[in-house]
Amino acid sequence: MPGTTLTYEQTLEYLYAQLPMFQRDGAAAYKKDLGNIQALCDLLDHPQEKYPTVHIAGTNGKGTVAHMLAAVLQNRGYKTALYTSPHYRDFRERIKINGEFISKDEVASFVDTHKASIEKIQPSFFEITVAMAFDYFAKQEVDIAIIETGLGGRLDSTNILNPDLCVITNISYDHQSMLGETLTEIAAEKAGIIKPETRVVIGEYQEEVAQVFIDKAAEKGAQITFGDKSYRAELKKRTATHSVYSLYRGDICCYPDVHINLLGSVQDKNVTTFFQALEELNDLNLFKMVREYDIRNGLPNLREMTNYVGRWEVLGSSPNIIADSAHNDTGLQIAMKDLSEMKRKSLHMVIGMVNDKDISKLLNHLPKEATYYFCKADIPRGLDANDLKEKAAELELEGEAYPSVAKALEAAKSAATARDLIYVGGSTFVVAEVV
Repeated sequence: MPGTTLTYEQTLEYLYAQLPMFQRDGAAAYKKDLGNIQALCDLLDHPQEKYPTVHIAGTNGKGTVAHMLAAVLQNRGYKTALYTSPHYRDFRERIKINGEFISKDEVASFVDTHKASIEKIQPSFFEITVAMAFDYFAKQEVDIAIIETGLGGRLDSTNILNPDLCVITNISYDHQSMLGETLTEIAAEKAGIIKPETRVVIGEYQEEVAQVFIDKAAEKGAQITFGDKSYRAELKKRTATHSVYSLYRGDICCYPDVHINLLGSVQDKNVTTFFQALEELNDLNLFKMVREYDIRNGLPNLREMTNYVGRWEVLGSSPNIIADSAHNDTGLQIAMKDLSEMKRKSLHMVIGMVNDKDISKLLNHLPKEATYYFCKADIPRGLDANDLKEKAAELELEGEAYPSVAKALEAAKSAATARDLIYVGGSTFVVAEVV
């Protein structure tokens, strides 16, 4: 791009070296106010206000629901922007339009153009990435942007949005040191994305936290609905690549046999959240209504259309290899239940975790009848593989420690027979090294 003096590779080196990054550094990179992102977007002439937005928060499922909405909107013909985090392999995964990554030249040009402001404001890695996404979507004149929060909601850098629709998928324990020790405290942080007179979809009605959302919506004059109070999803069958659901309102089947290019029982809740969010979006009359045709053509092709990776992804067969980014209490519990129902002879678990979580609580969800290959993702937050092995042994999870994710997976493949199953997970950052 004319005028760019930094190459893409130099730009990434600059971003990683100069800016604190939660993905790498943990809590030290979490900024507890919106001042930096507001200053950046002021300089960019408020790009986030130039297109309709859907803002999505929640402990689990927010990325999946975001991609589901993107797939059907793309199928309807809308230029659909998607901001998600973290990335797995390529930084540009965070910023997509119709499934296409932002170009390397655009990334380099943005940083080069605004380098002086970046060094003056001193934003975090996440803050500069959010500003870049908002600016890129405005320049590309997208029809709609679906924006996933990074962490929490109230103080998340994406929360300078005044969205057309807010979605909060569910609440579980994760990042307690920053969001609160109880579910109600965590819910209050997530509820911070609810804006005045905005439609709000809460994916799951959870008795312990529902009132938090009801009260916040009342305070803001927002219209609130609960996805699983409106819709019920009945799983009809699963194939190697797709789930088939029928959607009910009460006893009436309104969408029979919907094929979705996603796996895992976690989708039971994501599907009802998606349908309620889509219903609200259609009611807003922002543009032509998304049709059943778009649902039936978008969802079966979701991974290809939106460039969706890392969630219950099939990496190989004979032996079957599954990579999944479940990394918190509820996510791992559901993932391990699904894993227990898969046919296999022996189970091999390639597992790594980060050092700022309650490791014992997470390890408690893992099956004892498996061989473990403990590893450390290549980030400072990664928990040492030998330390993980020791903690796991206390819970009767037996295996060996390996110097890298690649070495651990290589050992698992060498040990596994064609009828075995290899699971890779425990952390998003472990999965990032294999997908």
